[in-house]
Amino acid sequence: MGTHIDVLLVTANVGSLFGDVGELENDWLREFFTTVHTHKPRFVALHFQEVGGKDYMVNMGHAEDFFWNIESSEEMRDFDRVCTYVDSHFKAVDRFTALGSMYFIHKSLKNIYQYDFNVREFKAVSGHNKYVGSLDGVTTVEKEKFPKNFWPDIKWSRKGYMRTRWIIHNQGFDLVNVHLFHDASNLIACNSSPSVYSGNRKKALHYVINRISDSSYAPVPFFLFGDFNFRLDTLSLVESLSRSADVQTVKKDSSNEVEKIICEEKDNDHKVLLHIETKLFAYLHQAMFREDNGRGLLKYDKEKAAFQDVITEEDILFPPSYPYSEDYNKPTQYMNTRCPSWCDRILMSHSASDIIERAEDGENCVVYNTLGPSVCMGDHKPVFLFFGLKTNGH
Repeated sequence: MGTHIDVLLVTANVGSLFGDVGELENDWLREFFTTVHTHKPRFVALHFQEVGGKDYMVNMGHAEDFFWNIESSEEMRDFDRVCTYVDSHFKAVDRFTALGSMYFIHKSLKNIYQYDFNVREFKAVSGHNKYVGSLDGVTTVEKEKFPKNFWPDIKWSRKGYMRTRWIIHNQGFDLVNVHLFHDASNLIACNSSPSVYSGNRKKALHYVINRISDSSYAPVPFFLFGDFNFRLDTLSLVESLSRSADVQTVKKDSSNEVEKIICEEKDNDHKVLLHIETKLFAYLHQAMFREDNGRGLLKYDKEKAAFQDVITEEDILFPPSYPYSEDYNKPTQYMNTRCPSWCDRILMSHSASDIIERAEDGENCVVYNTLGPSVCMGDHKPVFLFFGLKTNGH
């Protein structure tokens, strides 16, 4: 067996962390530090989306404190090199992505280099490097917001990607922080299979993959992790859930526009089984989304399939990562605003999958899971992947 370096990748949509926080942030940090302590990685990559939350003009300062709290913590003191990139320059509307990436290198890890996209060469990493603001002119990161003309019919939002490139012990790879488009309306998501939103995400993900695989730099294995906003195939799921129900479509008086869909059980006093509105998805038997870690729903998780020739993923053995209740006392409940889905993912090229150490003494040493499954972490549970990276010598 060759040598390997233990790596921890984490993706977290932290949009709900910056409002009225306090305890929430403390618990979030504790769960993250516990995971680091449990797995003892030597390289940690954290990808954040929605930095600063919806009210980012007010909260961006708080977000920067959050990054500092991680970087300066006692728990991370053995990581003597840190690279932080926070796109907090919200005044540059055409470029602002609200993405943040942090990379921690353990003091025991010697042979690690980061790519400079400007001079096209790898450089040794030293000290703490912090880039907060517009990131324009920072040559060790590539950042792009999705072009506006790409989706003329979508409200232009803070969606895009950010990439860094690394070599650890002669093994090169890209780490790409991604945030794709969400479902604006549950009703529109039910209209077709696949939904129009799914089509938008597919186009966006193709764009990212093409950008990071184009010939301007030599291709290397890549890990894409972030909030892909992948949703279950809502139409197929709703048809399945309401198979034995009476389905009623309520339209607005003035127009022919659907306002709500209500499915009532035929017996059982016509109890409302499922009630869908633009921002409401209330299903009577919500526990189903958590049963057996949501395994029964995986057949509706179809958005990755279009990319199977390019990317792969470890088996999902955890319940949907979104939308969890933000009520402190209900850390395992979902909010009934959206259909629960695996939005937060860690995907990789097939070549990246090949450099993961699969088994040690017959034991699988790859862990793909959520952070803080029984603790309130905000509306998204962060998702992590821990693995041994196969390396070429020392």
